[in-house]
Amino acid sequence: MFCVTKRCALGLVALLVAGSLQAEPRRPECIAPSSPGGAFDLTCKLAQSGLKDIELLKAPMRVTYMPGGIGAVAYNTLVAQRPTDPGAIVAFSSGSLLNLAQGKFGRYDETNVRWLAAVGASYGVIAVRKDSPYQNLDDLIGALRENPTVTPLGAAGTVGSQHWMQAALLTREGGIDPRKLRYVGFDTNGDVFTALLGGHVGVISGDIAVAAPYVEAGDVRVLALLADERLEGKLSSFPTAKEQGYNVSWPVIRGFFMGPKVKDADFEWWRNSFETLMKTDEFVKLRDQREMYAFSMTGDELTEYVNKQVKEYKQLADEFGLIQ
Repeated sequence: MFCVTKRCALGLVALLVAGSLQAEPRRPECIAPSSPGGAFDLTCKLAQSGLKDIELLKAPMRVTYMPGGIGAVAYNTLVAQRPTDPGAIVAFSSGSLLNLAQGKFGRYDETNVRWLAAVGASYGVIAVRKDSPYQNLDDLIGALRENPTVTPLGAAGTVGSQHWMQAALLTREGGIDPRKLRYVGFDTNGDVFTALLGGHVGVISGDIAVAAPYVEAGDVRVLALLADERLEGKLSSFPTAKEQGYNVSWPVIRGFFMGPKVKDADFEWWRNSFETLMKTDEFVKLRDQREMYAFSMTGDELTEYVNKQVKEYKQLADEFGLIQ
């Protein structure tokens, strides 16, 4: 019997993956290190939908929310309490790596988990409400230069988080001490946009993947996208910080890790599954729907990337006096 359809071919790939390695996990779970809403939730649901749609996972994957410490609770729980769990994957982002670089995950560092797969990238964004007096980045930086506390800045995480860092890099470019900003931290990006729309903060530093629905609804205006150049498609109208004279970009990598003592066969089942998934048209559509861009990396290659990024983030954190 020959495969003549794409779904049939994908099914054979799935059978080969499952047959040559450990069987698929009976209770697959994706842990989002936050409350519902926000980018970690989007990342888990990308895996949940993608692996189901191409039938690599037959058992339903549940998404579990584990907020606390901007990822610290989930990281510590997996390493200390569930190090061998073959069914649990945890979402991470560039922000997770920045927190690791600053020692915010306690006694554990980047070497204490198995880095599984990076599935996409987003970009940082600076945004305001549609009725804000700030029409562009120069307007905002000019106002903050005169008075750094003129408007509250909202972002997910405490001082030193990746979205704080985005704002810190921009304001430093504008000759402003980021320590003087009126900063308000939240647990998730979803909370940040709720605060913005409610008038509790005047400007936010966030993630375009989370911002896009609010922009499309006409409630939020993007002042700057933190990419090297303008994005394509429906986001092409968003100006970058660089084109406005501020040499700042902040790609946000999104992916998953597993416990440190997961069996090689179980880890390889997941790695091969994600590699198969990321080659499909179905995955590209799901990724695009979540305003993510191509960034695919697994296993040893991802581990090398993580180690390099953490080293660079340590240097950056030291520049801002974040490492004691």
